[in-house]
Amino acid sequence: MPVLPRKLPNAGTTIFSRMSQLALEAGAINLGQGFPDFDPDPALVEAVHRAMREGHNQYPAMAGLPLLRERLATKLHLQHGRAYDPALELTISAGGTQAIYTALQCLLEAGDEALLLEPAFDSYAPAVYAAHAHPVGVPLDEVYRPDWQRVATAITPRTRVLLVNSPHTPSGRVFDDADLDALHQLAERHDLAVISDEVYEHMVFDGRPHCSVARHEGLAARSFIVGSFGKTFHVTGWKVGYVAAPAPLTAAFRALHQYTVFTVNPAVQKGLADHLQDAAHWQGLAPFYQAKRDRFRAGLAGTRLRLLSCEGSYFQTVDYHALSNLPETEFADWLTREVGVAAIPLSVFYSQPQERGHVRFCFAKRDATLDEALRRLQGALA
Repeated sequence: MPVLPRKLPNAGTTIFSRMSQLALEAGAINLGQGFPDFDPDPALVEAVHRAMREGHNQYPAMAGLPLLRERLATKLHLQHGRAYDPALELTISAGGTQAIYTALQCLLEAGDEALLLEPAFDSYAPAVYAAHAHPVGVPLDEVYRPDWQRVATAITPRTRVLLVNSPHTPSGRVFDDADLDALHQLAERHDLAVISDEVYEHMVFDGRPHCSVARHEGLAARSFIVGSFGKTFHVTGWKVGYVAAPAPLTAAFRALHQYTVFTVNPAVQKGLADHLQDAAHWQGLAPFYQAKRDRFRAGLAGTRLRLLSCEGSYFQTVDYHALSNLPETEFADWLTREVGVAAIPLSVFYSQPQERGHVRFCFAKRDATLDEALRRLQGALA
């Protein structure tokens, strides 16, 4: 056998695969991995079927179906007041993860550094390592807010990229305008590129706006903004997202995109384009998910789990110190096996694992699923 280079020598099975397998073996309700257990809008499914019947089955344009990019541009302008050129500044990607990976490969060379605000989604650091660069984790504060002075201190002459995420997974916190201003000041002062992971853009609660990087003139000029149709329309397995960026950044992105993914399923793109014609399909997402958040939080109030703030995303983080002193991974295992509900430990989202006694649940589930999970949690943890 040939000796293979180990680009990711420390990579193993992801925590999501591990906890999902454990949930399956234990017969537990899987509130760990972030995917809905309900179907998408039947009209969207029919739109994709119709596109297949109409012949949208061969390679579409490399950058994405022009109609989808045009309707995405309309949507982003309606959301944020920013006009992206669909021909030169919007690219359809094979999900958010591919978009972030490709953007990092565009920006990083061997020896460069990318700053990640931790806890950070588990695909970020491997994508940095794959560019032969170094991820530098900067912990959020005790309530999962960014400490911009701490971020500033972590910047070195080798820093090239700030990778940020709002609404944030796993904590559920969201940026405000002051965060955008602070991020812009650092990026401008040190001439850094920004990758903004905004895949939960439509899940922001309690009347808060989604403070997208697209809303900030200075930031938008140096940023890749990543979104996800899969998250927005409850079709995570379709793996279709988008990247919005100024034309020079988009040209660099597409130069790599064409030799890796090349393009994305054309029938799905056409179906999504048809679905985007009605803004109600995405404007109603915040109240839809807020109702699920509120239902879940109300049920957890009957347990000894302490609820942390959930301003956005479809994740609820809890503190379990009143129940156990187990490390987070062991507590998540115990919860799955003995209580029958799977969660994700937050300690795995740090470059240097931190034990804060926090685990994360996904509430993007049918009400019946949430109610059964709550019944088990209340019965065991009341």
